[in-house]
Amino acid sequence: MRTADFDYNLPEELIAQTPVEPRDHSRMLVVHRSDGSREHRHFHDILDYLNAGDALVINETKVIPARLLGVKEGVDSQGHSVPVEVLLLRRINATDWEALVKPGRRLKPGAVCVFGDGLLRCEVLSSVPEIGGRIVRFMWDQVGQSPTSPSDCSQSPGEASTGLVPGMAGCVFEEILDRLGEMPLPPYIHEKLEDRSRYQTVYAKNEGSAAAPTAGLHFTPELLEKVKQKGVTIVPVTLHVGLGTFRPVTVEDVDTHVMHSEYYHVSQEAADTLNAIRAAGGRIICVGTTSVRTLETVATEDGVIHPGAGDTAIFIYPGKKIKAVDALITNFHLPQSTLLMLVSAFMGRETALDVYREAVEERYRFFSFGDAMFIE
Repeated sequence: MRTADFDYNLPEELIAQTPVEPRDHSRMLVVHRSDGSREHRHFHDILDYLNAGDALVINETKVIPARLLGVKEGVDSQGHSVPVEVLLLRRINATDWEALVKPGRRLKPGAVCVFGDGLLRCEVLSSVPEIGGRIVRFMWDQVGQSPTSPSDCSQSPGEASTGLVPGMAGCVFEEILDRLGEMPLPPYIHEKLEDRSRYQTVYAKNEGSAAAPTAGLHFTPELLEKVKQKGVTIVPVTLHVGLGTFRPVTVEDVDTHVMHSEYYHVSQEAADTLNAIRAAGGRIICVGTTSVRTLETVATEDGVIHPGAGDTAIFIYPGKKIKAVDALITNFHLPQSTLLMLVSAFMGRETALDVYREAVEERYRFFSFGDAMFIE
């Protein structure tokens, strides 16, 4: 299967630059897989398609202000400061992160970056050729403690991959990051986001993502309460979204694509709840492709979901079996992207591309701040 088989024509003016207000007033294209029919609705109408006894799976990850702008320590040969950008991808321990850096040619191992007039600094430790990134170590001043090993940032083994470690809300590093960091918006959004919370779901809880699980942006607290009142069980999981989600597939043959890795967590309670709901005849409805990837990572061939945590590089595309998910709420995705391929696995490539053609004709808004689609 060729990557070019997942291309489609998208006018640039349909790429949403700002979110809809209120959140649940975005449009929603409903696709009925049973007979191929489609409906054009608004997102708050999702209640019409959820049944008592269903499960709605949400990704509780929270986007961190992962984009840091500063300068390289020292000056260049002309006596000028060198502006730098560090984009945090994955936490390794209390002080070290995997990150993308600009300009890469100036930030080799040993280089030091300064942010906020010295409030925060980081040293480049090594290169990560697979992603074109770096391992960086942060340093900050804290009274009575070593800047590289603050006691209130301690963590237990096994937590290093989870993004910002649970229980670290009071850590000085997180406070500094919140003050200096910017929200890492997707590269196709060119307008400044005035309200940071609009790039977070209303249920965001577990810090660690470099990008939002955007299908969840359509929900309001009021709509979620109505979902519960209808007898639908809301089941949380976590998958920390990496920037690989925005990268187009560059290989010609889809089978040779190497998927990026992301941290996930499914609790015993979540697994037990989902298995019980499906056994009773209810549907598992995922909010977003991240929730699909999480469940499909921990599901066995018979569709049974197991608890688990770790890194997943699961790649779902046509020909891959969807084992544990019955319906999907999602946005409209980039051409030739792994997300479009996942949606194509869910409803067939030709159907998916025809749905996208219809969405373009009907002037739906695309990508992160765009409209939604419900596939049942």
